[in-house]
Amino acid sequence: MKNLKILIIDDERAILDVVKASLEIVVQWEVLTASSGQEGREKALRQQPDLILLDVMMPDVDGLALLNQLRYDPLTQKIPVILLTGKSNMIDETDYDSLNIIGIIPKPFNPLELAQEITQLVTF
Repeated sequence: MKNLKILIIDDERAILDVVKASLEIVVQWEVLTASSGQEGREKALRQQPDLILLDVMMPDVDGLALLNQLRYDPLTQKIPVILLTGKSNMIDETDYDSLNIIGIIPKPFNPLELAQEITQLVTF
């Protein structure tokens, strides 16, 4: 797979650090981080990542509200999104199309297998 630029949006610093280190070390992808929905939206607009990993539960703007904002904006509407969530049982695979996501990676995840999970979901 090509060298991807991935934006991770999560309010937990530990998750941002683990995902960033994992993807940079294991597959040498460029990893951008944002610790809030607002910061994530701004970085998505400015940086135009190849993929967004988006936490569902965040305090300022929850992930699903941010997803709607990203899908409404012509600059970000085509960026593939994978949800990162500890509540993966709340979202059924049949909801993927209506949510306009390519998949869900449940928390907790294995950092050493994260790149493989992403590549199984992404088709570039």
